[in-house]
Amino acid sequence: MVTKKWLRLAAPAALLALGATACSSGNGAKLDAWAKTVCGGLQAPVQQSNTALADTGAVKSGETPKALQARLASDFGSLATANTGIAQAVQQAGAPATDNGAQTQADAVTELNQAAGGYTKVQQTVQSLPSGDQAKFAAGLKGVSDQVQQLAELSTAALQKLQTGDLGTALAKQPGCKSVSATAGATSATSAGAGTATGGASSTASASPSGSAAAGASAGAKASSSASASKSASASASSSAEPSASASAH
Repeated sequence: MVTKKWLRLAAPAALLALGATACSSGNGAKLDAWAKTVCGGLQAPVQQSNTALADTGAVKSGETPKALQARLASDFGSLATANTGIAQAVQQAGAPATDNGAQTQADAVTELNQAAGGYTKVQQTVQSLPSGDQAKFAAGLKGVSDQVQQLAELSTAALQKLQTGDLGTALAKQPGCKSVSATAGATSATSAGAGTATGGASSTASASPSGSAAAGASAGAKASSSASASKSASASASSSAEPSASASAH
């Protein structure tokens, strides 16, 4: 277990490692004010992201490919919105009072917005998949899971830009960020449990929600593929039985 890494900022669910060193600059009060603004703005988008991530790992008995398609598309749309919201929280807090603070802020905001755009494209891809053809649908979902993993890594990299030195220390002091951490931890456990039930989640999903969306899409692909195989087996059995019955009648 990694210590001193307690703030999980969904949006693709990055684990933001916050340093424990004391502020060495003379801008401690300014950084505290900045961190308070950031953490306050994170509450809603992080909750939205956690909810969407948990849902991508959920398994719903009897869910049709079309229903799964609609649900995952909605989840990815929520992840796009959440990434945008987190980017806005960082943007609206202003540049932190540290060396290269403005550049650090700009880089994080740019990458979060890129991730948001990526999730929107994934949503559109999922919506365009042929849910009536289960084999193609399953293959499409498998491809989507790879894209989602890349977006999770992009969001992680963006948030890690805020993790070092004085910035990390200032964020670690804020109750708002601590409550975000508690919520994210519960969501991670829920997502991991859902993934285990499908057999489609990896150790990445259980360690961090960053893998949850990818694991959920992968699980959906497996479920769809399994349903297709079952349907084929049923058709084959029926076809085989008909000649036998006919022969018996004669």
